[in-house]
Amino acid sequence: MKPVSDLVGLSPGVRGQLTRALALGALGGAAGVAGYVCVAMAVGELFAAQPSGSALAWWVSFALVGLVVSFGSRWLAEQVAHHASFELEVVLRRRLADALAKMPLGVVQRLGSGRIKKVMQDDVAALHNVVADAMPFFGAVAAQPIAALIALGIVQWKLLIVVLLVVPVAMVSFSLMARDYTTQRAKYNDANENVNAAVVEFVQGMPVVRTFDDGRTSFRRFSDSVDAFTEAIGAWTATSRTASVFNKLVIVPLPTLLVIAAAGVPMLALDWITAPELLLGLLIGAMPIEAISPLMHLTNYVNDSKAGAVRIGELLAIPPLPEPASPRVPSDSSVSLRGVTFSYSTDRGAPVLSDVDIEIPAGTVCALVGPSGSGKSTVARLIPRFYDVDEGSVRVGGVDVRDMRSEVLLQHVALVFQDPFLIEGTIAENIRLGRPGATDAEVEAAARAAAAHDFIVTELQDGYDSQVGERGGRLSGGQRQRITIARAILSDAQIVVLDEATAFTDPESEAAIQDAIARLTKGRTVLVIAHRLSTVVDVDRIVVLDNGKVVERGKHPDLVAANGRYAALWARHEQASTWGLVGNRAEDLLAGSSDKKDVKL
Repeated sequence: MKPVSDLVGLSPGVRGQLTRALALGALGGAAGVAGYVCVAMAVGELFAAQPSGSALAWWVSFALVGLVVSFGSRWLAEQVAHHASFELEVVLRRRLADALAKMPLGVVQRLGSGRIKKVMQDDVAALHNVVADAMPFFGAVAAQPIAALIALGIVQWKLLIVVLLVVPVAMVSFSLMARDYTTQRAKYNDANENVNAAVVEFVQGMPVVRTFDDGRTSFRRFSDSVDAFTEAIGAWTATSRTASVFNKLVIVPLPTLLVIAAAGVPMLALDWITAPELLLGLLIGAMPIEAISPLMHLTNYVNDSKAGAVRIGELLAIPPLPEPASPRVPSDSSVSLRGVTFSYSTDRGAPVLSDVDIEIPAGTVCALVGPSGSGKSTVARLIPRFYDVDEGSVRVGGVDVRDMRSEVLLQHVALVFQDPFLIEGTIAENIRLGRPGATDAEVEAAARAAAAHDFIVTELQDGYDSQVGERGGRLSGGQRQRITIARAILSDAQIVVLDEATAFTDPESEAAIQDAIARLTKGRTVLVIAHRLSTVVDVDRIVVLDNGKVVERGKHPDLVAANGRYAALWARHEQASTWGLVGNRAEDLLAGSSDKKDVKL
């Protein structure tokens, strides 16, 4: 329970409200017992040898007051607890959003949108049961049996002894139900998560499944996951079947009432107790036993919330990106990496970059080339400080990026990646992310410069007010990329990082994007992550990476003449550029022929 209480402690106001809810719940439970005691006394007064009308009226009045206070206190406890629950959700989501905003961007990317969504939405919502329902519930089920035992002890201790003889049996039943709960619950959760993952895989991969798999392999994984889930439920049920039956026989009011009646009727016959006392025992004697079952449900609430509370705590515990005490401002748009060594793993495993030195003077264009996995994209992400380097320094305008405020650094760097990302909203809202205070005219000017204005006003029904859909799903890849370029143009950043912005676009879109990039990069410092070497033959300098190290640098002609790593890459590029379908088999392939054995590259 400690992780949940720690999260509640983030808001003193919430903690105070929950304390009040707990107290109100306890008051409701105790008042209910007091009401039943007064009911028993009123009934006893009715059957007295000489009933007193005033005494009867008083007992009835007290009973009504007790029952009304019980109902009102419990209702108010639920209202207070629900208000506290919603306030806690707001507090937690704001704390999480603030933590994400201050977290290194690379860490946010590594966490992934799925995990972050689960924590911010599902796990925070899972705390609702504990905060909104469990606290007043716990107050009532804790106070009510204690008050009942005290009342029995005061009115008739003999009946108290009878009830206390039943309590150990009920506790044994409770312990049997809780046996192996942690182990079985863990198996259930694992099997449930596997089913969810299999469902998502099967649905999201449906095009691939239908094309290559005909559903047998993928559906078998789903079917196996369901079978494992069923087995986990069956095993849990089997281990608790006897305890469950015993629990249903013991932790219910009727057996306790039968025990009280079996002991109370002879006592009444022997004049050891009075009729009102027996009635009181029947009214409230089962309350201590009845409270055990709600406590089991409360335990389930707490256990369900623990895992979510732990995940929330882990996310909040991720240290923020350190900000300088005395921030500095870059003097120009130059970029340099000096002796940079970097590893993604927290235990400083094999470095992705080793002793990398790169100098990009202001206003020049530098291309990073190299085989896949050589560290090109890592360099691009170190410049806007998605991560901090392990050794060395990354400098912008002569200033170590760690000595700059994050928002200042990001104002100087515009990023355009090969997988463009748009938020769910309008075209204008996505472009305006580059400069939130920009006017409509400035947004349109940026779109024109990015070759996006024409398709926005001619192909989209609502123009700049058109919704882009989730992750920009209503737009084509080329359209999304031009929107991201318009955003970068609007930001007016003097340093531009391009990670093969035309990698996945069609020829028509590529031509438009290349024109847009030319306008974006004019007069700016540019770092290009190049996969197609033909696009960087005219840049000011080329840096060749291999296995996280700089192996060559220079201009295209000089590197080709050096006959080194770049020359080998260039030779492969030229060879690949001549690949194509030859012979009549090309026509057959385009016509949909199934016999492709003669197709050559």
